[in-house]
Amino acid sequence: MLQSVARDRTIVIGAGIGGLAAALRLAGAGVPVDVLELAEGPGGKLRSQPSKAGRVDAGPTVFTLRPFFDALVNSVGEDLEDHLDLIAEPILARHWWPDGSTLDLHADQNASAEAIRDFAGPRAATEFQAFCARARRQFEAFEDPIMRSPHPKLGAVAMKCLTQPRLLCDMTPPRTLWESLQRQFSDGRLTQLFARYATYVGGSPFQSPDVLSLIWHAEASGVWRIKGGMVALAHMLERLASARGATFHYNARVVEIIPGPPFRVRLSDGAERIADNVVFNGDPAALAGGQLGDAATKAVRRTETAPRALSAYVWAFAATPQGAPLVHHNVFFNTHYHREFTAIAEGRMPRDASFYVCAQDRGIGQTPHGDERFEIILNGPPVGAGTIARPPEEEYEKCMTVTFDSLAQRGLTFSQIPGTQALTTPSQFAHRFPGSAGSLYGQSPHGMMATFRRPTVRSRVPGLYLAGGGVHPGAGLPMAMSSGKHAAEAILTDRALTSRSPRTDMRGGMSTGSRIVAPTASRSSPS
Repeated sequence: MLQSVARDRTIVIGAGIGGLAAALRLAGAGVPVDVLELAEGPGGKLRSQPSKAGRVDAGPTVFTLRPFFDALVNSVGEDLEDHLDLIAEPILARHWWPDGSTLDLHADQNASAEAIRDFAGPRAATEFQAFCARARRQFEAFEDPIMRSPHPKLGAVAMKCLTQPRLLCDMTPPRTLWESLQRQFSDGRLTQLFARYATYVGGSPFQSPDVLSLIWHAEASGVWRIKGGMVALAHMLERLASARGATFHYNARVVEIIPGPPFRVRLSDGAERIADNVVFNGDPAALAGGQLGDAATKAVRRTETAPRALSAYVWAFAATPQGAPLVHHNVFFNTHYHREFTAIAEGRMPRDASFYVCAQDRGIGQTPHGDERFEIILNGPPVGAGTIARPPEEEYEKCMTVTFDSLAQRGLTFSQIPGTQALTTPSQFAHRFPGSAGSLYGQSPHGMMATFRRPTVRSRVPGLYLAGGGVHPGAGLPMAMSSGKHAAEAILTDRALTSRSPRTDMRGGMSTGSRIVAPTASRSSPS
């Protein structure tokens, strides 16, 4: 049938943080927006699971780089604090080692230096202050030309290095993060602590570039806890976008993108929706692999989506803890850090592992009693040719032993061990987010040029734009959000440059309703 199409309508596939940012920015500019998402609600990898103590976060848990989110919300005339209850945490994280030593890092750099002095001596405190200054220089060099730019600008970074001799010294010669930290810290525990920031973007510290030190500066600039859990961020962005006219369709599985103009987006129930532009908030590898139809494979090159970053084994449950006094963010290190990443490189679950433990109900001003909500993350390999596949029951049993026996040896036990429903494995992430191979961060950050190999928000198919953690500027909530904002602004720019010839009725029916479909492997895998 003939169906008239609203001028400049945009379809956003995926309601992850990137898709939500794109929808909000476009709706705020008056563009009609439809968001199609397989899941029952917004968030994508920013997700939660039920527990006997309430919903518990099962995705990203660290809220940093608040100015990035302030800028997005300000762009539609709102203030973040009016819509999100944020609590600044004075303790960034508590760290534990098998030898019984512990170290708190603080939002106050001087407090961290004093804690490190008590932990490892005055030399270590001096080394820490020098490391902080270096990480700050790297962050400032990359912030505008890389993190805030829709296209990475290598020339701008090179120019900063040439005009700032100290920065040039920081950036050369190229080393891995681990090698660099070994030169900067005389205490191996501090090398291990700051090396873990490579995992924030899915990398091994033994293969990731030294520049990832800048992630420490991002965290040292402030960590916030969100009242209601991290998923409150997703619901806040959805509400703001809806208030500006964006419509959200959940339980809607997209199976094909047919380029236009106009674009036709086909759903699993046979319905089609039509738009002038499409934002794909999913892993670009799904496009390259033909999982959204043959025509969409041209959007990105396969070389822009490989190799893959780390996956993880994620526990989300409620129990009563005993032993180790926890804060909101906790890290339990292993003795031989390299063994963990050797196992992952070989496609195996590491037995000698480190663990991140988020005690969701803890933090400044909170002293929980009884059952609490926990998220525990163990780094794991993405699913691939070298991955050792195991039956789900065997994988659960091994992960349960590795996780809870190891934590018990380090002084943390729980009143009960969670069941299989509390664990999400790399293979399950691969099923939830097609094309991802289970990677939670998109393309691997290994190598000095990894930043410049990611696809950007303008795909190779005109009118098809990209957003999410697999797109420049990369993984992590602030960067994924920025990609969505960049995609929306690219659409607005291209829209202004396009001739405004009158539209006529278009061929191809459009279903005004979307049949509810059972949850299955997402074709709209937001990150």
